[in-house]
Amino acid sequence: MGNKNLIITIEREYGSGGRIVGRKLAEELWLQFYDDEILKMASEKSAVGEEFFRLADEKAGNNLFHRLAGAKKADVFGKPSLKGDVTSPDNLFKFQAMVMRELAEQEPCVFVGRAAGYVLDQDEEIENLVRIFVYADRVRRVQRVMEVDCISEERAKKRIRKIENERKNYYKYFTGNDWKNMKNYDLPINTTRLGLDETAELIKEYVKLRGYMK
Repeated sequence: MGNKNLIITIEREYGSGGRIVGRKLAEELWLQFYDDEILKMASEKSAVGEEFFRLADEKAGNNLFHRLAGAKKADVFGKPSLKGDVTSPDNLFKFQAMVMRELAEQEPCVFVGRAAGYVLDQDEEIENLVRIFVYADRVRRVQRVMEVDCISEERAKKRIRKIENERKNYYKYFTGNDWKNMKNYDLPINTTRLGLDETAELIKEYVKLRGYMK
């Protein structure tokens, strides 16, 4: 029998509110919520310092251009190494992927970022997987980053460019796919004109329509 746990994964544009939506969903559906908690858990499992995971978090590996040229995917089922170059980006990703699969097997949960939708979609045992992409118009994202991070408009724009470029390259490096290709997701949602509470409600309705909850 396959794994019947409800698993929701959220990839998000910076400033779109995707992380907040994920936490709301977890609270309202009584699901476990995992964002950067994954880094600490992967560190504990690997005995590799958490700082190494944080430095590599949602950033492409060292061989970015070589990897992109061949559109090579990461081996998410490959066993991470406990010897040699343990802190290589590819090895750290394998530890994270292993932790995410184990958590998904144990209980229903929400994962934010770190290509979780791709990682868990490769696991044929996971049956109730919903992959979400949250985005918003640039003006709205700049406004939200200015408000949340208490920074100027110019700094907000620079931060969005930097983080989005890192996320895009990270996703391409480890999955071989384009981060913003909506074929990678079950439900893309534009939060420009939707409140984050409304966005969470929309996802809940979608999950019901899929038959994963009553």
